[in-house]
Amino acid sequence: MRKPLAATLLALALAGAGAAPAVAAPVPAGTATVTAAAPAAIAASAGTATKDRTATIQAVDFAGTVSLSNCSGSVIRFPNSADSDPALVLSNGHCLETGFPAPGEVIVDQASSRSFGLLNSSGTRIATLRASKVAYSTMTDTDITIYQLTRTYAQIKSSYGISALTVADTHPVAGTAIKVVSGYWKRIYSCNIDGFVYRLKEGDWTWKDSVRYTSACNTIGGTSGSPVIDNATGKVVAVNNTGNEDGERCTENNPCEVDASGNVTVRQGINYAEETYQIPACFGAGNKLNLSASGCVLPKP
Repeated sequence: MRKPLAATLLALALAGAGAAPAVAAPVPAGTATVTAAAPAAIAASAGTATKDRTATIQAVDFAGTVSLSNCSGSVIRFPNSADSDPALVLSNGHCLETGFPAPGEVIVDQASSRSFGLLNSSGTRIATLRASKVAYSTMTDTDITIYQLTRTYAQIKSSYGISALTVADTHPVAGTAIKVVSGYWKRIYSCNIDGFVYRLKEGDWTWKDSVRYTSACNTIGGTSGSPVIDNATGKVVAVNNTGNEDGERCTENNPCEVDASGNVTVRQGINYAEETYQIPACFGAGNKLNLSASGCVLPKP
């Protein structure tokens, strides 16, 4: 989660793409970006594949994702969002430009003019979007930052032909085929949800009910904040955030799994995401944050 880009590039050169996901340092002006080849086709989950499902799987691409200075993200909407609402961008709490929120800290309505590179389906940057504020950010229980933009969904669609990704409002399911779509690297990782972690602890932070990937999603530095997309529905079910790099126990860059009985498990090389199904209940009409809304369980300031 916290490896700078320089270290990530060194790890890639020495050991391939096995490093854990992390914040990436800003790319210096004139530095070439990395553009990956088109993602390989994914085998559908055993016993659940259908022609319609396969067609949907092939439709998952970069459209609606964004690149940040140090992370990945996506333009999102909720099931009840209106086209006239100000658009939102989802990334990680640890991608916040003012630094990591402390344990127990929740940030709401913080001024921001951060910029985002909007990508089309092929991963080409077609526009720059700008935040008006940080609507919500925390690294407590989850690891999310949600920015409000200066433009509406309708304006983005009209100008660039890009629709926002919809955040699912139901809990993801183990075994689901997923893609982790990195706007920073323009790379798509394909795997399945291996299971869920009662508590995921990394350094001073603890996250609840985290998603654990199967080993094929060997995400790297700069993929933090990438949307995790259900191949069958095309909806966002989680946000990519960390992985155990060195096999250490519960340290920074080496999260550990803690079960309800307090037993600790370390899975070196395995990567994780934070669920997003609980977010829609906290945003009402006009995409306004309401942490007191019925069903909203996000931490409060």
